[in-house]
Amino acid sequence: MAGIHKIQDFMDTTYVTLKPEMDVYKAIEIFLEKGVTSAVVTDEKGKVVGILSEKDCLQLMTKGSYYQLPSAKVSDFMTKDVFCVNPSTDIFKIADMFLSHNFRRIIVTDEDNKMIGHITRRDMLRIIKQLKTKQKEVKKAPIL
Repeated sequence: MAGIHKIQDFMDTTYVTLKPEMDVYKAIEIFLEKGVTSAVVTDEKGKVVGILSEKDCLQLMTKGSYYQLPSAKVSDFMTKDVFCVNPSTDIFKIADMFLSHNFRRIIVTDEDNKMIGHITRRDMLRIIKQLKTKQKEVKKAPIL
């Protein structure tokens, strides 16, 4: 494989963001409507301040009673310690991060900590397939 593969060449630049002051029930509606399992939480300047996942939202069930779920904001349930990488991170390092941590998604940010993309474990499987296909094409290329 010629060259170093950077995450910027593979990351998904479409994503959903939430605001910390948003009602968590509105965030759940967005998850269901958009078919996503998590969303990055950004401040008014667009900087990453957290991530809210389906798992985080399940805490609502334990904080309330059967008929009375609590009122809450996204900031009450979001994970505040978000692991982010820069766009020049090598894809093999990203794979190692997925293996070393229980991440389902890694956020890609610019130098100002603003989200510019993300990569999921499923995306990494697509990358593996793509790299394997390119490898086969190189082996089939005629020698001149």
